[in-house]
Amino acid sequence: MNPEPQASRPLPAADLDGWDASWSLFVDAPDHRGVTRRWYLLDTGATADTRLTVLAVHGNPTWSYTWRHLAAAVPDDVRVIAPDQLEMGFSERSGELRRLGDRIADLLALTDELELSGDVVVVAHDWGGPVSLGWLQHVQADHDGLDIVGLVLTNTAVHQPAESSAPTLIRNARRPLWLGQVTVETSAFLRGMFELSNPRTPAEIRRGYLAPYDTPDRRKAIGEFVADIPLEADHPSAAALDAVAAGLARLGDVPTLLVWGAGDRVFSDIYLHDLEARLPHADVHRHPKAGHLVSEDTDVASIVVDWLQTLGADETPPPLSAPVDLTAALRDPAIADRIAIHEMGADGRSVTFGELDELVQRTAEGLFGTGGVQVGDRVAVMIPPGVDLAIALYACWRMGAVPVLIDGGLGPAQMGAAMKVAHPNHLIGIRRALAAARTLRWPGRRIAVEPTHRVARRLLGVEYDLASLQDAPSVPLPAVDPDAEAAVVFTSGATGPSKGVRYSAARIDTQIRTLVEQYNISADDSLVAAFAPFALYGPAMGIPSTVPDMDVSSPGTLTAATLLDAVETVDASLVFASPAAILSVLETLDELGARDRTALDHVRLLLSAGAPVPGHVLRAAVDRLVPNAAAHTPYGMTECLPVADIDLVSLESLGPDALHHLGVCVGMPVDSVELLIDPLDELGVPTGLPTSEPGLLGEVRVRAAHQQLGYDRLWHTTHLASPADGTHVTGDIGTIDADGRLWIGGRTGHVIRTATGPVAPTPIERAVDMLDGIRRSAAVGVGPAGAQVVVVIAETSDAGRRPRQSSLDRIDRIRAAVAEATGLDVAACLEVPSLPVDHRHNSKIDRTHLADWATGVLEGGSVRNP
Repeated sequence: MNPEPQASRPLPAADLDGWDASWSLFVDAPDHRGVTRRWYLLDTGATADTRLTVLAVHGNPTWSYTWRHLAAAVPDDVRVIAPDQLEMGFSERSGELRRLGDRIADLLALTDELELSGDVVVVAHDWGGPVSLGWLQHVQADHDGLDIVGLVLTNTAVHQPAESSAPTLIRNARRPLWLGQVTVETSAFLRGMFELSNPRTPAEIRRGYLAPYDTPDRRKAIGEFVADIPLEADHPSAAALDAVAAGLARLGDVPTLLVWGAGDRVFSDIYLHDLEARLPHADVHRHPKAGHLVSEDTDVASIVVDWLQTLGADETPPPLSAPVDLTAALRDPAIADRIAIHEMGADGRSVTFGELDELVQRTAEGLFGTGGVQVGDRVAVMIPPGVDLAIALYACWRMGAVPVLIDGGLGPAQMGAAMKVAHPNHLIGIRRALAAARTLRWPGRRIAVEPTHRVARRLLGVEYDLASLQDAPSVPLPAVDPDAEAAVVFTSGATGPSKGVRYSAARIDTQIRTLVEQYNISADDSLVAAFAPFALYGPAMGIPSTVPDMDVSSPGTLTAATLLDAVETVDASLVFASPAAILSVLETLDELGARDRTALDHVRLLLSAGAPVPGHVLRAAVDRLVPNAAAHTPYGMTECLPVADIDLVSLESLGPDALHHLGVCVGMPVDSVELLIDPLDELGVPTGLPTSEPGLLGEVRVRAAHQQLGYDRLWHTTHLASPADGTHVTGDIGTIDADGRLWIGGRTGHVIRTATGPVAPTPIERAVDMLDGIRRSAAVGVGPAGAQVVVVIAETSDAGRRPRQSSLDRIDRIRAAVAEATGLDVAACLEVPSLPVDHRHNSKIDRTHLADWATGVLEGGSVRNP
């Protein structure tokens, strides 16, 4: 191929999607051989106020168009320079083959010509990663006046992990018979890139990426780039890539962000985890569905801009916490002979605190000494509540491993997604979990709960079982850092994708102590836990505990009989159950018949959480089930629990004329918790000005010593939910009344944005739910933001199998009830046989889905059940 004539060099069309023609710049600079070449750059330009330069490097088969969103999003004092690599994009076509080492040298020559200096952040995608990293390592060594202050990598790689093969797409494209045809002679490789996106790349954006590659001559380097991927040890570029990979060990003082599209079928999570291991200090934001063109599939620009704002911020670490032992109660000699856990069911077993302590110690030593579990390793624990779960959980805590708790209430899809994001080093599970791990290729070395013979071990890929580890030689255990990660638990996914929530031992300890103090829990108490999170805490509180014979991940499986069995077995004084579980018990009370219910009289405290609990449900539970109990409903979330609390007497004292137009009263904040409200603007968006002033509708923020460390591999989500003021942004909307009580009105994403201002859905739903024939309801907004109307979707006892418009009589009653309670008009009422709720609580309604569904129905679309 002959060098491209100067006159034939095109420019990007000014009408490309998202493109600004003022960014275009041609620069003449020498290449690695000293020959002057013409580079095309996206350059937002420098000013006297420029404090930072972002050097953004594209991969193959893209060009600087990849960085247009970032160029448009950065503040005025940040300059973006995004060169098209030589032979690529709109840069010169010299006809020369350029290997990885050449491209690194080319980029060095360009930045020397540009006299790049000052604070620089490198941003790279795809094979722009190795090129920019090689450049970075050179300038760190011998470029005075240029300071690398940050590094952002998106879907790239520096190494092919030995345990995995190279991506199928790349291996196929490199085949000699295919390489030229798919990468050069046709645009198949280019167009295949769009198929790797999620959602599929729109036509106008495809046009932008294809613009510089309209002929085989202009695509030649695409094929050369693919051929230059060093999959073989003797490949000409292998040494250069190995040097780049080795150089990452010297970047420990460079702030780093990894932004990843986990749906990428080329640079999959395998390469993310390799980079995490090489850059353990890196912040990570992993988008579960975004594909290879991650900057098109999700808002990478906002993530990067927000991260840039944190560079140079005061990173003074918080004071170190005092040493914490979450297993300390197990060692207490005063309760050594007392039952710690009693399993229900025909095959149930019991252990004393002393026995549990010994099993935990032996298991911890076996995991650490023989099982290969190291301090800080993540251990997925997939065991039903009971003795084995307690042994595994507390053994991890005792030796400094990090249990990852994934319960069946998430549902199969969310469980698989949770395993992918948590990426545990080990998995301790029952046989069913191990079989799923083998079939679905979940990560982690596998440890069986039950004794496992050789054939089963081979079939399931099991290395050890708990019994063999408990018989392993004794070893001393390491000290546990109270501020290090100590657990990863997952949100229900009811109000968005399920997220991993990270806790330290110090924060878990504070949470347990907060519960003990809030509810006056003492050694005289015993616990029946029908709510998954609290099935774990009985041993840590030093009280006997049991879980009813039920599927804890499915609250509706609790019956009055199984609850009574559990209460009788441990002579329970405390019962913790979700609202859905309590409803199930009340519905099955008749099954008790003439059975002696005396044990229920001993229950002094009934706790129900996980979703707002209607007062009439608590009243029925007390009157018909636990007559001597004080009923409380703590408010909180996976990220911080408890936050507030209200008891039944206080709830009923509010009276029918109280502030129910505000939502559901969840009571006063518990001791040491601070509540703030971030007021909503006229479009229902939080203003960012949190206050404790009463009477304002806004997003609820909390500040507590027992709130989460952050979200797992979701840097930006953590950044938005954990402002510099130390609060946690809950995502709930609510109001603080004049007496300091908190009222919850729904979720920020469910706010109805009417012409007269934002409206919370919960007050509407409360009014509708009180009507005869309605089980529960959802209020959603239909229409454009700022002009939405209220639509009520009711789950009714007579809805039939298919959705339908409410009868005129019922519409009138719904409208009258809502108008009286809130002063709002209801535009339409739809009836369904059931509302979509989460698996874990069987009560949190997916209003976002319902709003989309109702919009379609009212526009004449499908009337299938939502």
